[in-house]
Amino acid sequence: MTAPPYQRKIQALEEILAAVGPRPRARTVGMCHGVFDLVHPGHLRHLSYLKEKVDVLVVSLTCDAEVGKGAHRPYVPEALRALNVAALEVVDYVVIDRAPTPLAVIATLQPELFAKGYEYHAEGRSAATDAEADAVRAYGGQMLFTPGDVVYSSTAILDAAPPPLALEKLLALLEAEGVTFATLRAVLERARSARVTVCGDTIVDAYTTGTLLGAAQKTAAVSLQHQGTETFIGGAAVVARHLHAAGANVNFLTVLGEDAAGERVARELAPELDLRDVADPFRPTTVKERFQVDGRTLLQVDRVDSRPISDGALEFLAHHLWAMQAALVIFSDFRHGIFGAHSIARLTAAIPPAALRVADSQVATRWGNILDFRGFDLLTPNEREARFALGDQDSALRPLALELYRRAGCRGLLLKLGARGVLGYRRPDVEVRDFFVLDSLVDRPVDPVGAGDALLAYAALGLLVSGSLVVAAVLGSVAAAVGCERAGNVPVRAEEVLDKLTSLEKRATFGAGA
Repeated sequence: MTAPPYQRKIQALEEILAAVGPRPRARTVGMCHGVFDLVHPGHLRHLSYLKEKVDVLVVSLTCDAEVGKGAHRPYVPEALRALNVAALEVVDYVVIDRAPTPLAVIATLQPELFAKGYEYHAEGRSAATDAEADAVRAYGGQMLFTPGDVVYSSTAILDAAPPPLALEKLLALLEAEGVTFATLRAVLERARSARVTVCGDTIVDAYTTGTLLGAAQKTAAVSLQHQGTETFIGGAAVVARHLHAAGANVNFLTVLGEDAAGERVARELAPELDLRDVADPFRPTTVKERFQVDGRTLLQVDRVDSRPISDGALEFLAHHLWAMQAALVIFSDFRHGIFGAHSIARLTAAIPPAALRVADSQVATRWGNILDFRGFDLLTPNEREARFALGDQDSALRPLALELYRRAGCRGLLLKLGARGVLGYRRPDVEVRDFFVLDSLVDRPVDPVGAGDALLAYAALGLLVSGSLVVAAVLGSVAAAVGCERAGNVPVRAEEVLDKLTSLEKRATFGAGA
């Protein structure tokens, strides 16, 4: 899309200072500062009142990294917030402030008037407001409190009914990163030739549905009339199938039991994947059967042996990890024997040095720690797994993700937030634009099961081909959205991701997209 003309108002502080000149100046400059998470009537009145008193109005925005209003704030990313404010006719310039307070911007720009809302004065001034007043006084400027009998709050509005801005946030992120929909399609096309090895625990998920007849009279048993049983091959196997559906050449390393479930897995996967499995006669293929009534699970029965795999099985997996010489290696960990204290170091050492290393530790009923996979190129835990790894139940999401990112020593981190989307951390310096947020792109949620598997597969391919964590996050989020919009943990095809991208682009361009 063509950049709007008002985007030119968003400038660096040095550029704005050059345009307005130093004091004393011919034109009076007014400045205000804030988050402007949602531009509401209180903001408009505040800005209009100040503009009436000055020739040039400069708005300073708190950058995303310094917003401390809550776990999920800012709701709107800084690039989009700056664009929203710049679109207002009364505003002449917008600057994104990288500091925690506006004191440096005030000292550099030296506006004749620095304005704050009356609520910052009416009920007693805070230490932060006093510091701003001192900074303005230091060069001979004046502090102004704009009037208003009604105080509007972005926080109150967001808590009541957050507006659906997923597409707008996506577009703002893509523009800031120089990524287009054509870029995303090209990455998907190039991923079709990728050589990938997936190593992990296979799980057969069975769903038995029935009608509730009631409780038995003499026991505590619940009686169900059986309607049917449907099974899906899940765990690491479905990650491998997602990658195959994306067009990649996939080797799959796993351990299966010598039983009917294992035979079925081998039979179904053989036409799609280069399956290299260890058949273990002393352990069953992991099967998790859920008994459901009206879409609700009443009972789950697991046929599983989660003891560590044998040394022979471990050496088999390590040998093939090295022999495959794949460009991308994914460890899909469900803690059912393959990954553990005795095996992770051996398997990691077997990864070819040039391969991109990705790991996911989806742990529901077992203990697992995503920090076991240190130094990887990409980790994709969910919030619960991150909190478990850090022993942290209380931190807000952004500092939680940052601490996990630092301790994992990974190149990129995608923290899965379920219906809230994904939070990404990248770059070892973690200073300026180190994180970003993508809202969920699901339009009509049907079944969220397996969304994390789709995200893992497509994000890994995206990172392999593009080297960009943002591209990886977008493709992973789109694939996850496709998976959520239908029933069952079914592999997401590249064509479906392309269709979803086309739909998003058409909405962004009002029907004019590819």
